[in-house]
Amino acid sequence: MRMSVIGCGYLGAVHAAAMASLGHDVVGIDVDEQKVVSLASGHAPFYEPRLSELLKEGIASGRLRFSTRVEDAAGSAVHFLAVGTPQVPGGHAADLRFVDAAVEALHPHLRPGDVLAGKSTVPVGTAAGIAGRIRTTGATLAWNPEFLREGWAVHDTITPDRIVVGVAPDANGSCAADVLREVYAAPLASGSPFLVTDLATAELVKGAANAFLATKISFINAMAEIAEVAQADVTLLAEALGHDTRIGRRYLGAGIGFGGGCLPKDIRAFAARAEELGRGDAVGFLREVDAINLRRRDRAVQLVVDALGGLVFGKRIAVLGAAFKPFSDDIRDSPALDVAVRLRGLGADVVVTDPAALDNARAAHPQLGYADERDDALREADAVVVVTEWELYRRELTPRHAAGLVRGRVVIDGRNCLDAAAWRAAGWTYHGMGRR
Repeated sequence: MRMSVIGCGYLGAVHAAAMASLGHDVVGIDVDEQKVVSLASGHAPFYEPRLSELLKEGIASGRLRFSTRVEDAAGSAVHFLAVGTPQVPGGHAADLRFVDAAVEALHPHLRPGDVLAGKSTVPVGTAAGIAGRIRTTGATLAWNPEFLREGWAVHDTITPDRIVVGVAPDANGSCAADVLREVYAAPLASGSPFLVTDLATAELVKGAANAFLATKISFINAMAEIAEVAQADVTLLAEALGHDTRIGRRYLGAGIGFGGGCLPKDIRAFAARAEELGRGDAVGFLREVDAINLRRRDRAVQLVVDALGGLVFGKRIAVLGAAFKPFSDDIRDSPALDVAVRLRGLGADVVVTDPAALDNARAAHPQLGYADERDDALREADAVVVVTEWELYRRELTPRHAAGLVRGRVVIDGRNCLDAAAWRAAGWTYHGMGRR
């Protein structure tokens, strides 16, 4: 099938490459010429496992190309809308300027029978407005939210755990759903569920999923706050809770909290839209979810200060991690960098290292120190803070090896990813999040 992807940021670039790998003829459209040049040469402008390989394969096959000209999308049977929806400046609501601009630019090139499939995360009610705007073209709107995990985005696109398609309750909507069944024929054949809903429900699925995930993470971090004062261990608590099949163990990892370009801004936008609909009280708990998440960063900084005798001024602190999660170079709202910046603000000599995100971190926070190699960051450190759970830190770094590099054997485990007993046995002062 011939298709276009409008917007080639993180979501769009992955979707375009994945669709080409499934055999479709894809053109990716973006206004950023530098990004288009990079993608067209087979190089992803951000770190995502397997993406560069898929780009090169798609371009070599002739099934994938990129352009800055929206008119190159003309003739596609399906147009995927994948532009960003950041927070509005100075507020929590979603900024829909890029969505509006993309629809406006694409409008002259839509034909009767085309399907415009929205993938951007938008407030509920947005799709109905877009459907009205494109009605005169004869094209049909469907809403097909994404559920990608950074670091697993290629996998999640090619073998999704579910495909949700929101359409209008009429013949055109039914036809649009059938077209998307054809688009996703390969994952459907592999057993991925295909759920057809109305437009509003499809919009809500993404926001509700992120709200639930954020709530689960903040719940265990709230338990960590209690565990710390009660002399309990939140990791054992999480293990016990996780055996309850109604709860499950995934995302019950206490630490310095979530970040990234989606979860924080999406739950704020979700709550803001609920307020606009007069149902803000229904999701009032999300404000506390957000507050708990931010408090854990405060706690990590305080653990460092306490471990160094109440003063970090002039102390060398190795911060292991800059990305908000492993297998990513994304530093947007990164708890790891937030902790590093706060320690630098207290006068510490902070040295940050990360296997993927250093270039982004250097550009955003030039005031911090950086080391390209892990061991260079550890050398002569008075304390070590693990804030992104890369395998390079959680499994490949042994307490004995680290002890031969540092000045002080103090480790703050901001992700509860180290073997506390092993580090303590090696003579380290170990502090976890919500652990005795």
